[in-house]
Amino acid sequence: MKEAFLQRMQELLKEEYPQFVESLMKPRFRGVRKHPLKLSQETLHALFPYPLKRAPFCADMYYLPQGVEALGNHPLHFSGAIYIQEPSASAPAEVLGVEEGDWVLDLCAAPGGKSTQIAGKLANSGLLVANEYDAKRAHILLSNMERMGFGETIITNAHPKEFAQQCAGWFDKVLVDAPCSGEGMMKKHDAAGADWSIAHVNACADRQVQILISAIQALKENGVLVYSTCTYAPEENEMVVARILKQCPDLKQEEITVSFGRIGVPCAGMDHTKVRRIFPMDGGEGHFIAKFRKCGKTKQSRIRGKKPSILTTAQKQQLQTILNMPTGYYQLDQDQLYFRLQPFIELGSIRILRQGIRCGTFIKQRFEPHQHLFTAVALHDAFHQYYECDEAHLQQFLRGEELDVKGYHGYTAITWQSLPIGFGKGDGTHIKNKYPKGLRHR
Repeated sequence: MKEAFLQRMQELLKEEYPQFVESLMKPRFRGVRKHPLKLSQETLHALFPYPLKRAPFCADMYYLPQGVEALGNHPLHFSGAIYIQEPSASAPAEVLGVEEGDWVLDLCAAPGGKSTQIAGKLANSGLLVANEYDAKRAHILLSNMERMGFGETIITNAHPKEFAQQCAGWFDKVLVDAPCSGEGMMKKHDAAGADWSIAHVNACADRQVQILISAIQALKENGVLVYSTCTYAPEENEMVVARILKQCPDLKQEEITVSFGRIGVPCAGMDHTKVRRIFPMDGGEGHFIAKFRKCGKTKQSRIRGKKPSILTTAQKQQLQTILNMPTGYYQLDQDQLYFRLQPFIELGSIRILRQGIRCGTFIKQRFEPHQHLFTAVALHDAFHQYYECDEAHLQQFLRGEELDVKGYHGYTAITWQSLPIGFGKGDGTHIKNKYPKGLRHR
């Protein structure tokens, strides 16, 4: 870790600096957040193999005991019932104050921790657009949203400026968890410490201001914006707040009324008592959070709805062999079928990776389901057939093996502890495994 960084931290923390240095020698905080639509607190404690302690940042967030590894191989993870996350990373979405029915934009969303948290709060209502500019990271975001079964979402891969131009004035809430120098990630990623420089900090700050300008453009009048980073640098935190308040006079700072963390660093042009900082001494690796409200008049771009696809009788019959078709909206795109409870939205030139639930593919007169159809929270109770795995069959299924189970014909939802894992196809004597190859145990 570079000496220049430590000197800055000493100036920033003063008498608390020794505690900070001590924290660098300790294992990093790790946490697990439960899916509120899939898992109750009681069920989590009953199924989780280790004792859990509630974290202060979010009602669904728990600290993992030190030494716990390989949770990505636990059935709760495969079922999308938990998300493994640094505990304080759950704080910004909590501050955003999402309510059911909101239209929410997560502008820098990968890998998906905050998007999955927001989607859980929306509970299949409203709309979440989760955007990521980096194409590779956008696909990781998509994978996490699919695993956790969210469908009233649009996953996009666009530059923030392009996005704001297409969707000006659309959103009740916008979250910008901005790309930053990552000073709070140095224990997790060695490169964050090795690559640190004040030039990089300043470059990040300039980029953050530009992203925030786009976010404000996408916000409705009286809408709420939350800005967060996982860095300690005032240049990327309080100074960015001051810069954006100067450039956007219609934006007002909002009070953050939470019990965790501490107030910010004094800085001209902003109210440091209205932001929150989280240091390792506060129970998390590091986060900064600021909250704003857009007070000026907003020119709203026209929201463009897509005309729903009309399915043929044969297509409906194919679907009805698998599930009770829910009331909602269907969209066919080159034989790929998608479903939403709310109307589909047109986003112009913005690249969409997924809108709604990807149900599957029509191949001539046959319908081949997709994994997302069976993980989707909105459809969990819609299937005609369920097979509840015991531990042995669960491990077989996760390895991609056939299940020696009689009496099942056609596509069948595979569950564990009533949580959907995936699907198979029964022939009366076996269930052929349809779990995606890329997700299987090695």
